[in-house]
Amino acid sequence: MCADRRPEPLLVAAGHEVAGMTRSPEKARLLAAIGAEPVVCNAFDADGLAAAVTAFAPELGYAPALPDDATRLPAGRAANARIRRDGTTNLLAATRAAGVSRFIAQSVAWEMSGEGQAAKDFLEQSVPAARGVVQYGQFYGPGTYYPSTLPTLPRIALEEAAARTAHALDLTTGINEFTEESATA
Repeated sequence: MCADRRPEPLLVAAGHEVAGMTRSPEKARLLAAIGAEPVVCNAFDADGLAAAVTAFAPELGYAPALPDDATRLPAGRAANARIRRDGTTNLLAATRAAGVSRFIAQSVAWEMSGEGQAAKDFLEQSVPAARGVVQYGQFYGPGTYYPSTLPTLPRIALEEAAARTAHALDLTTGINEFTEESATA
């Protein structure tokens, strides 16, 4: 999600201590600017990730899976599938090692094909035992793949997705759908 509409500023504003992980020093500065503790780490570095999660000692782990840059989305399908499989596996292991019992992962509320669907299925089967999955409709609004047009259903405005995510701390275990059509959270 776009930096100015991520759940992080909403969680910080609500008084939560928030750490945001990124691979980029530039994004680390954006996280610090909104009041989150930036953690520069790679989700594919299992040992580094475990050390970072243990050092912060969060109450809840949250794994977003979509690229921030909407122009990279079509070309990034394989990378997105990899982060859903390998990154989520590493983050689940890191949160377990740190004693974190609640974990929420980001997925999509539509059927995909090929490697993307296999990675979505993997994520949705791996995470519910740890806490839950949030399925998002297609994002639309500034900074998304659909900045000025509505995508097909299922969909959700980026600001609404961020607001619902900020309230996702009390989600029930399982799959929770965040779309314009859903009443979840």
